Amino acid sequence: MNIRIFMGATLMLLTAAISHAETVLIGNPGLHFSSLPLSQVSRIFLGQTSQLPDGGAAIPLDVSGGSREQFYRDVLKKSPEQIEKYWARMIFTGKAQPPREVRPGDVKSVVAETPGAISYIDSSKVDGSVKVIHIDASH
Repeated sequence: MNIRIFMGATLMLLTAAISHAETVLIGNPGLHFSSLPLSQVSRIFLGQTSQLPDGGAAIPLDVSGGSREQFYRDVLKKSPEQIEKYWARMIFTGKAQPPREVRPGDVKSVVAETPGAISYIDSSKVDGSVKVIHIDASH
């Protein structure tokens, strides 16, 4: 009986740890800035601007799967339904195209190899191949 209680408690702790994973913005290591205002992150990922603060081209990359939903919900404060409707309208009117989609396992290598690329990953997956871009929510 004690082993069941122990296993149950362990499972609950693992579930809590997984659900509190933090998504961070990452960029190509050649970027000349280490933070972006939240408003600019939003404009880049919603196709409203294609420029980075240093004047270079912004190449936003969406990550397929649950990471995308978490990023848009937590950072841009938009539900998956809102994003779907937004992109349907933008594509229909010809105003913008959604960011290119990459698989979770490929995001770091694509960002590292693509000048101007920005995307997002779980903070536990960050390594020296990409640059963490801090999001400044005060702007």
